[in-house]
Amino acid sequence: MFVVIAGGGRTGAQLATLLLAGGYEVRLIEHRRELLAHLHHELPTEVIHHGWAIDPQVLENAGIRRAHVLAATTDTDANNLLLCYIAREMFNVPRIIARVNNPRNAWLFDEKFHVDVALNQANVLAHLIQEEMSLGDMMTLLKLRRGEFSLIEEKVHPTAIAAGKALRDLDLPSECTIVAIIRKNEMLIPRGDAVLQPADEIVALVHHSKLKDLGRLLDANNS
Repeated sequence: MFVVIAGGGRTGAQLATLLLAGGYEVRLIEHRRELLAHLHHELPTEVIHHGWAIDPQVLENAGIRRAHVLAATTDTDANNLLLCYIAREMFNVPRIIARVNNPRNAWLFDEKFHVDVALNQANVLAHLIQEEMSLGDMMTLLKLRRGEFSLIEEKVHPTAIAAGKALRDLDLPSECTIVAIIRKNEMLIPRGDAVLQPADEIVALVHHSKLKDLGRLLDANNS
């Protein structure tokens, strides 16, 4: 997969690093000299493309016509919106993802500007903090489908409803799947007859609306 990243700040640079580590082909566009000096220390030279990302010719030179994804990660919402519009209207990029810098501008990032996914960093961080505050010992490992699903990990409390019960006998919430059971540093396959023990670490994929329901089975039972 070929990804063009517009904006070489911290977000763009980190994204490029992660994608390269995953085997993706990447081009990162940046025009600011002070950032280019750092980027050349962090990324392979062939990845970095000098230029103003909102210039269609710069995008063309960076290979936008064969890009599968454009990630607009500049520090200006107006530029990100313009990039999204140009990428779809002029170059027909199939997938467009944009960074929202100011939460008040989030409403602009929609289909009118051809934004497929808008990532509001302040909003995402606020929701993650709120979630971690309300989920006890449950740890969020990964967010999927724009935060609709979470891969979580939580230990079975000794007094939990789930302690001592087989998986088949648990009233698991809908849209929740136990992915693995980790017991004494060994990973167990979560079969129906597997009996959960105190201190087992449960890894589950669950819809965000069912996190509290799952937590009630694994947390301390105070009733």
